[in-house]
Formats: sequence, structure tokens, C-alpha cells
Amino acid sequence: MECITLSGISPQVIDELRKGTPRTVELTSAHNVIALSSVAPGAKVFMTSVDCEDIVTGDTGIIVEILSVSITMKHIVEVSQGYHVMERERMSARCKLKYISNTTIKATVNPCRLTEPRRVDVVRPIVFHAG
Repeated sequence: MECITLSGISPQVIDELRKGTPRTVELTSAHNVIALSSVAPGAKVFMTSVDCEDIVTGDTGIIVEILSVSITMKHIVEVSQGYHVMERERMSARCKLKYISNTTIKATVNPCRLTEPRRVDVVRPIVFHAG
């Protein structure tokens, strides 16, 4: 199953998602914002605590479903002593995620690049629901 990857995620965030309750996460790293800009609600993505550049076959993580995603730009202007102006912009992505399954990477599809999302091939999760 080929998935877009969200990498460098805190292990505490991954553990919180594993509990099963959907959570909203704000991501600010450029490669993760770019990855989320290319997905829509309902998409399945792979999340791992491994850095984008270090991902290899056999790394573990989780599959999550995107429930919602929004990308915003924050513009900050700082004035110091009335004449020194510093402008900054910060792009971030907020997404609501729902845990699906644990999984492992079986192959990398493309290398880590700043301008496109990282894709990996993961072991297809098998999920059973009683009902």
C-alpha cells in the first residue's frame, strides 16, 4: 500500500493517536506541510518518528486517516526601538487524524526531497471491526 509519509513526529504524539481517539496535530516542518498540502480528507498516510532523510525499509510507524486538514500562513512583524523592523512568515498545517493500524515500511518509493512529499510502500494493514 503506497502512502504519503509524515516523518519526524514525536513518539508521544504517535502513542496518543494509538489510543484511538481522533486528535488534531499542528505540523510546521516544511516536508510535512508539503505532504499535507497534497492530501484530502479520507486519505491514509504513514506517520513515523524517523526523520525524512533516515527512512529505510523495515522502519515502523502507524497508518492514520486524515479527517480534516488546513494549511495557514502566519505573518509576524516585530518592531524594535521604533525603527528596526523584522518580518517573518510561518506556514503550518493543522490536521485531525484517526489511528488505523501499526505498520512497517516494505519499500521506499521516492527519496526525501523538500519540494514533494515522501512516499513509501507499507505492509497493508488488516483491520477487523466487530459489529
